[in-house]
Amino acid sequence: MKIPKILEEIAQKLAQNGIKAVIVGGAVRDYFLGLQKSKDIDIEVYNVNSLEELAELLKEFGSVNLVGKAFGIIKLKTKEEEFDFSLPRTEKKIAKGHKGFEVHTHKNLSFQEAARRRDFTINAMGYDIITKKFLDPFNGKKDIEAKRLHIVDTKSFVEDPLRVYRAIGFAARFEMELSAKTKELCKIMVARGDLEELPKERIFEEFKKFLLKAKKPSIALELLRELGIIKYFPELQAIIGIPQEPSYHAEGDVWTHTLMVVDEMAKLKSGDERVDVVRLFSALCHDFGKALTTKKIDGKWRAFNHDIKGVAPTISFLERLSSDKKLIESVAGFVKYHLRIAQLYKSNAKAGAIRRLASNIDIKELELLARADYFGRESSDKKEYFEAGEWILQRAKELNVLDAPPKPLVQGRDLIALGLEPSPKFKEMLEQAYSAQLDGAFSNKEEALEWLKKANF
Repeated sequence: MKIPKILEEIAQKLAQNGIKAVIVGGAVRDYFLGLQKSKDIDIEVYNVNSLEELAELLKEFGSVNLVGKAFGIIKLKTKEEEFDFSLPRTEKKIAKGHKGFEVHTHKNLSFQEAARRRDFTINAMGYDIITKKFLDPFNGKKDIEAKRLHIVDTKSFVEDPLRVYRAIGFAARFEMELSAKTKELCKIMVARGDLEELPKERIFEEFKKFLLKAKKPSIALELLRELGIIKYFPELQAIIGIPQEPSYHAEGDVWTHTLMVVDEMAKLKSGDERVDVVRLFSALCHDFGKALTTKKIDGKWRAFNHDIKGVAPTISFLERLSSDKKLIESVAGFVKYHLRIAQLYKSNAKAGAIRRLASNIDIKELELLARADYFGRESSDKKEYFEAGEWILQRAKELNVLDAPPKPLVQGRDLIALGLEPSPKFKEMLEQAYSAQLDGAFSNKEEALEWLKKANF
């Protein structure tokens, strides 16, 4: 296993003092999965008397931080790397919540016993830096080869209900199937309400992980349904079984379509977490309104105004996960406008309508949602390229609104220059002026001032 040179030097130093260093967790798992080298490397150290003794040995290699001392963890920051060092430990659940664990460190604990507290076998492997041998007491490598996610220990697993969310996240990220035992245990924990003790912030982090890191987030979403977790998200549950017109959506119901759209959006990630979180949640929520509006009209399934009606359930869903008002507002905006590009294209909309759209939403980002929506379906009329998207991007570029909405050409000082006294009506006047600008009544400052003289405010 290829590791940073400084880590080998640290392991040698520790070995000279009778201490064994073992890389544990994600770094070892990712090695066997053939993924890029993990940024985070965790090291478990054996035969050390205390964290203070370990910190003393490590300080020559960089800056030591004892902030995690209560959990048996210290951080080492070198010039180029950062490592977490921990003592082998056991954990015992003593109260609800992720902090409700009693932690005991044991310097002579065997690797197998220390690894027993891990969630899944793929995360319970180790790599002895000095002997260069892999430690795999629970057959994690075999499970990786079988693309199977299997729990290590029933007793320790049920003590942390967040592990149910981690199960669906790992299944999606590594495209694995839950073993029969793992699936059954997760269902039991969901059914008896274990997940209800989890704070929304921790659940949100697990949602983010599988949406951002999985090539097919649909795997996790389908497991949400299969394991029964979806009952905690009524907005998602509501779109299951909602019919769609087969000529446009041969794939089936709104749930199936939504999974396809989320997977399409996963192909369009930018690499900027903040941007991508909005993109993926917009894809997930975009058709919530269909649960409220779908009706059979003249023999065909229709969902008129589902874009507008989808805003309220989107806000409700996201507030159950996060208190990030900016995120919620952004996603709700994209849901509200997600049909506009297709509508403008079909009507060959005039410049004013496109400028108006740009004043309400980021056209580039909206086009990506519309693109994912277009390709996330099965239909005989679907083409290999997104015609409406290419059209809106070209028109927005020609109108100079692709990257930002038009800046208002009329400002408060222009009204004052006309001899008007500042008043609450100024806001209404400026809105009227901006609306006229979007419709093409004027395109520069000189024209704006001429328009203003004739406006009779």
